[in-house]
Amino acid sequence: MSLRLSTVILPVDRWHEGGRRKWRHAEDLGFHTAYTYDHLSWRTFRDGPWFGALPTLTAAAAVTERLRLGTLVTSPNFRHPVTLAKDLMSLDDVSGGRVTLGIGAGGNGFDATALGQEPWTPKERADRFGEFVGLLDRLLTEDAVTERGTFYAADEVRNIPGCVQRPRLPFAVAATGPRGLRLAARHGQAWVTTGDPKLYEEGTPEQSVAALRGQIDKLGKACAEAGRDVADLDKILLTGFTPDRNGPLESVAAFVDFAGRHRDLGFTEIVIHWPVADSAFATDQAVFERIATEALAQLG
Repeated sequence: MSLRLSTVILPVDRWHEGGRRKWRHAEDLGFHTAYTYDHLSWRTFRDGPWFGALPTLTAAAAVTERLRLGTLVTSPNFRHPVTLAKDLMSLDDVSGGRVTLGIGAGGNGFDATALGQEPWTPKERADRFGEFVGLLDRLLTEDAVTERGTFYAADEVRNIPGCVQRPRLPFAVAATGPRGLRLAARHGQAWVTTGDPKLYEEGTPEQSVAALRGQIDKLGKACAEAGRDVADLDKILLTGFTPDRNGPLESVAAFVDFAGRHRDLGFTEIVIHWPVADSAFATDQAVFERIATEALAQLG
């Protein structure tokens, strides 16, 4: 499978003051998918503009025709499977079947306490994640669902007519641990990683490649246990969080080198951040656009 190039557009612009233009431009540049982050607020952007992911994607669906759209990633931190399923079914309909749900367990950021709860322990996050994904899968594939879980419940919930994409829109499951990888193997059409976070500060690109190779090996074992071929899952690398940081976006040549090394590991999709001034994603817009339009052709 040839490598695909996608982007993530942070929801920081008012729609009529730059937001709409970015999403349309992403389609014009030929990106495979444009994702956005599904947070209530995020890191250094907490005290600035930050809009909701699903309304943003719905608006993007209305002004694009070919571009796939998605979240990287949605989590149980402030979502419930019942309401999320209804919104996703509707978004898939508005977009004509162009939506991918990136989904992860969440962490201890602002989302974890925004609804007034205490942050969940890693075990509880993993427990909730497993139940969340399983119920969401049912809600998006069955006309009527009743389920009583430890954390989530559904009572005669209808999602008719269902997704445009059949049997449902694809899940891209973000995971590195054994329980998450098993979820990806069971429910995912794709797997997402940002690399090994322990290497971000002081690791090397070579160590990162080795860590990613190890993650893909573990994914393969999880797929084998689930009776699936790991080749059936797309493998998505969200860049910017490995020791390379923004280095691959400094030039087309730098990106081609980075993309080639990760394609050889087995990745089928690489996601780069749309430039955001005065932030960790403040890269050169002209270089970014050249990467979008020229880099994949140079991979050979």
